[in-house]
Amino acid sequence: MKNRMFLYCFICFFSANCIISAQDSNNQLPLYDYTDLNFKNVDTIPDYESKTNKLKVSGIIYKSDGVTPAKDVILYVEQPDENGDFDLRETKEKRYVNHRGWVKTDADGRYTFYTFVPGNDRRFNQMQQLFPIVKEPSKDAYAVETFLFDEDPMLTKMCRKRMAKKGDLSRILKLKKENGILVAQRNIILKSDTEATK
Repeated sequence: MKNRMFLYCFICFFSANCIISAQDSNNQLPLYDYTDLNFKNVDTIPDYESKTNKLKVSGIIYKSDGVTPAKDVILYVEQPDENGDFDLRETKEKRYVNHRGWVKTDADGRYTFYTFVPGNDRRFNQMQQLFPIVKEPSKDAYAVETFLFDEDPMLTKMCRKRMAKKGDLSRILKLKKENGILVAQRNIILKSDTEATK
């Protein structure tokens, strides 16, 4: 049973962290698939208005020291729909995830996304997740740890213990209701130059 739980946690975290690793060129990252260069620090994911479990995620992005707010960092997020499926579209022979958005942090490092709670894909033991990529000025983009959800039944005690050992619990969104929508906070600490090149 322990081996089965370990395997389950390993599969969950492996799948959560590999969404970007197969792409070997930064120019192919979905972050670069945009035309509007006038980003604001607030964005709304497509279909937000029609979703039942509306969600506002906000936070501060800090430089690698964990204290200094990081200005003008682009944060890209994509996610599955409420059934845990990625709504894939195609434009000009490029495939992309429909439920996505971009923000650029303000002078205080703040950002906000209006989105919805994604579903699990039980066929592939996929937890509820938002998949983020960050791009600092004059640096290459890279993926950061996915946003997870505290009430996700697939986020087991065993997985939480492993995350706690790695000091990784801050990626779990704790939802509360405010003004009729769910809200959560997630601060992000950027990698140091050494970590970003790994």
